[in-house]
Amino acid sequence: MKILNPRARAVAAFALLPVVALAQGGPPFRSDDPDTPGNGHWEINMGFIGERSPFGGSYDTPNIDINYGLGNRIQLKYEAPMSMQETRGDSNHLVAGFGNSLLGVKYRFYQRHSKTRVRDGEREVKFSVSTYPQLLLNNPTRAVARGIAEPGPQLLLPLEANANYGWISLSAEVGYWIGGKEVSNSWIQGIVAGHEFRKDSELYLELYDQHDVGVAPGADRFRETTLGLGGRVPIVKGHWLRLIGMGGRGLVSATESNGQPTWIAYVGLQFLSDKRRRHGDE
Repeated sequence: MKILNPRARAVAAFALLPVVALAQGGPPFRSDDPDTPGNGHWEINMGFIGERSPFGGSYDTPNIDINYGLGNRIQLKYEAPMSMQETRGDSNHLVAGFGNSLLGVKYRFYQRHSKTRVRDGEREVKFSVSTYPQLLLNNPTRAVARGIAEPGPQLLLPLEANANYGWISLSAEVGYWIGGKEVSNSWIQGIVAGHEFRKDSELYLELYDQHDVGVAPGADRFRETTLGLGGRVPIVKGHWLRLIGMGGRGLVSATESNGQPTWIAYVGLQFLSDKRRRHGDE
């Protein structure tokens, strides 16, 4: 069974972007977007993540995701979970331990602003594109041998985009995981669409897909196709701490070999050293 977290960032369908609008992917969603914390600011997400099928489950309890803004267009990332892997059926068992580390650098290389200035005189970003390479590494533990984590290193090469038009929001990401000798390469793709309400509350719908490529005929082919609903709600004055959550279901019937989850979930907290994530003008 594939590990949930290292591949939890994925979205596609760029052709729809010019007609809909700017959304924020990232935790609690499985896809990401071009947004960054801002120069010198932190975004820290601590979430309890799970997916389960009749044949097994994967849980991060918790997953720690630390992000820092280096300038207004660059984001540095470190992520690591305490993972649990469950096998269900005749050989029912549960293993737990420290999972893999995920390192990343996001660079938003293009953004287009509106003609008018809003939000304290700043120009609102109407469309932006980024790249977000991420490297998955094994920690010096027995996590791989015990079935807690996948063999590393693995490399994700994605593109993200989002746009803004009216009250509808949309972001998208498409990427390719290079899995190495022991893990199949895979494509990830998906889309997040929704709306930001007053007081920084957000509600989005996400469609996500990940599937192996280059699998030999007759061999097991891993695939996850899920639909989730989630959002973010400030819980303190100043909006620097938000409750984040998402729940969803698999869109393909789970089998013992396809890795498809029956349900997925994320519940956690998001800390922002600034009031909210934002795009800088430069």
